[in-house]
Amino acid sequence: MSSMLDPEVPPSQSEEIARTAKGCFAVFVAAAVLVLGGYFVWDKTSTFLSTFGEVPDYPGPGRTKILVDVPEGASLDVIGGLLVERGVVKSRKAWDRAVRTEERATSIQAGRYLMKTQMKSIDALRLLINPGSSKIRLQFTIPEGLRLSAQVDALVKGTKIKKSAYQAALDKPKTLRLPKYAKQRPEGFLFPDTYELTADSTATSTLKQMVGQYKAVTREIEFEADAKKLKRTPYEVLIVASIIEREVRREEDRTKVARVIYNRLDKDRKLELDSTVTYAEKLKTTTTTAKARKSKSKYNTYRYKGLPPGPISAPGKAALEAAANPEKGKWLYFVTVNLDTGETKFAENLTDFEKIRLEFQTWCQSHPGRCES
Repeated sequence: MSSMLDPEVPPSQSEEIARTAKGCFAVFVAAAVLVLGGYFVWDKTSTFLSTFGEVPDYPGPGRTKILVDVPEGASLDVIGGLLVERGVVKSRKAWDRAVRTEERATSIQAGRYLMKTQMKSIDALRLLINPGSSKIRLQFTIPEGLRLSAQVDALVKGTKIKKSAYQAALDKPKTLRLPKYAKQRPEGFLFPDTYELTADSTATSTLKQMVGQYKAVTREIEFEADAKKLKRTPYEVLIVASIIEREVRREEDRTKVARVIYNRLDKDRKLELDSTVTYAEKLKTTTTTAKARKSKSKYNTYRYKGLPPGPISAPGKAALEAAANPEKGKWLYFVTVNLDTGETKFAENLTDFEKIRLEFQTWCQSHPGRCES
């Protein structure tokens, strides 16, 4: 067996060299540990010293929008706590520092403010002092299924802005930033929802806000992509949604009504919908008379084939989704057989349709004055 030690060096001397080498290595490792440990301590100490006295604050300008209510008579301390709780400012210390540097801090008034999460404290304070468009003057709700003229009436009542101002804004549809497929026709594009009116809101800004919400909702549900799958234009699907909104109110019926409409269009049959007649004749009833169904309006689907020229109401999200995603089926007819409950029944052929129509007529007879004839 050959030795790994240098043959020229005696065994005892080789062992001494090996022990010396091991000792040097141990010293080197110990020194390295001391150096690295010292660097770690220095790094942490320098970081602490550099941030000593620093107040935790967000860099701004802010992230997501949030509504903040400042109570009547709230102190600056209470307001600061509220902002920290809502994630608007990072710490009480940052808020207190901002208050100390802003002599107008005591001028904050009670109210509702549109702010952002993760704001720089001084920016949050200055927004509350001089809110401009960030202070909410009031809140209003526009329900689903209203025609444009009825929406304007609801807006006048809810916002206290003059009707003439809304009419003037609607006369300049380009300023409303409607989708391209609207072709400057605002009917159906003022999305029904609850909105906050800021201190400097105008008729135009309010209508733009509603159109913006329509765009946001249709983008969320991929409305245009679904319309393309149906081989329909987004405007055609919007018209279908506006009809659904007026015809039924139960969730389980919407997609079926959409299918009935598309089936009848595909078969080149008249839609024969009362909702389009009530729109044409500006009726307040849900059913129509024989005289009304003879209307020469292009919206009268008893007289003309195909979809009406435009939406007959402003549909909500559920109706838009239903119109873009109809249920599979062969139905060609539907009848709401109970106007109180909204119960709606569907039929694939004329025989079954006559049965459900008779059921509705029976309901009408037992509820005098509820149905037109």
